[in-house]
Amino acid sequence: MAHRSHSLNNYKMANINDIPLKHLISGIAGRYVHGEKCTMGIVEIEKGSLLPLHHHPHEQLTYILEGELEMTIGGETMTLRQGDYFVIHSNVPHSAVAHVACRVMDVFAPVREEYR
Repeated sequence: MAHRSHSLNNYKMANINDIPLKHLISGIAGRYVHGEKCTMGIVEIEKGSLLPLHHHPHEQLTYILEGELEMTIGGETMTLRQGDYFVIHSNVPHSAVAHVACRVMDVFAPVREEYR
């Protein structure tokens, strides 16, 4: 199925599925869109995938679209389920384990240049 793409006065509309998957680590890949001040990603996480403990200067909002994700954020472990979100402040250590396959939306500010 052909998707639409449209630009108007420096604004862009397109379909996220037209963006190639960017493989981050084993079992985790996403499609990323970049604005002037933020990055949005739709991330596919395979069952059993582990995102090691890390931190970055970007503020991160994680929203669970499908499935569930066990996250440890700032030393506190919780399970996020479909419809849940969490705001991860700049430089807060976090990690995740997918006990089931899941799909999440991540938003970062400022832009994640390394995801371009």
